[in-house]
Amino acid sequence: MLKYHSLKELVSAAENAGLTISRLVLSDQAESMETAPEQLYETMRNSFEVMKKAVQTGQAKDQRSMSGLTGGEGYAMKAYSEKNAGGLCGPFMTRAISRALAVAGCNASMGRIVAAPTAGSCGILPGCLVSLYEDRNFSEKDIVMSMFTAGAFGMVIANNAGIAGAQGGCQAECGSAAGMAAAALAELMGGTPQQCADACAIAIASQLGLVCDPVAGLVEIPCIKRNVSGLMVAFSSADMALAGIGPKIPPDECIDAMREVGNAMPAALKETAAGGLAATPTGLKLREQVFGK
Repeated sequence: MLKYHSLKELVSAAENAGLTISRLVLSDQAESMETAPEQLYETMRNSFEVMKKAVQTGQAKDQRSMSGLTGGEGYAMKAYSEKNAGGLCGPFMTRAISRALAVAGCNASMGRIVAAPTAGSCGILPGCLVSLYEDRNFSEKDIVMSMFTAGAFGMVIANNAGIAGAQGGCQAECGSAAGMAAAALAELMGGTPQQCADACAIAIASQLGLVCDPVAGLVEIPCIKRNVSGLMVAFSSADMALAGIGPKIPPDECIDAMREVGNAMPAALKETAAGGLAATPTGLKLREQVFGK
């Protein structure tokens, strides 16, 4: 049985078995849960369906959050991409950005999402995977299997650093999600187990120190846009790892560093809405707008 205590363990086990991390994890989970692999796969496939539907919900023109502070970002980005031939980032990436915004917006409007690993970072993994499925014609089976890899990496991060903004800042949420997505993307592109771990490490290092400062204490500003940053980091980290550009600092040490940085953060920067953007004059006015004085 896998312990999910380190990425080194996952990589070594997959290499020794001659398997991708996703297939190793699916087999391990089926054994530990005494459940047929087909049943676990179907459960994960259903999660992918939720992701796709969340994109559709969040891309609606009239999508608005419960607070009224945000809404329509997914639609606006999609329209911009179509009108401007993909803008600066190109059609594929701007559509991916739209999807990340859409899922985060769906969450803000109390829609159904997959917390991967948290509601605050819910747009990153779907933004990546739905884009490969819809725009690059990756098979549903490969996409769903990559979610097992993302989940396994998330378990290691949760066990060794934490995934809650209240515990480690936004690096624990969007940083973890970016690392999980980068690993999934690397595997989807035919990367080795070690390249998956390297992609995760690069992503975590790129988000290290990101604070959690939700305006009015709501998972909207700047959270929704930070999902886009995490998505971009995931894609670029996977490409670097696949190009043979390693993280230099071993993946498990990057996770340990994230824990140490999170522990060093003041409470004002860990989901309390007492610092950062939440404490700016405009941030305080927006809080009053929602909750009154």
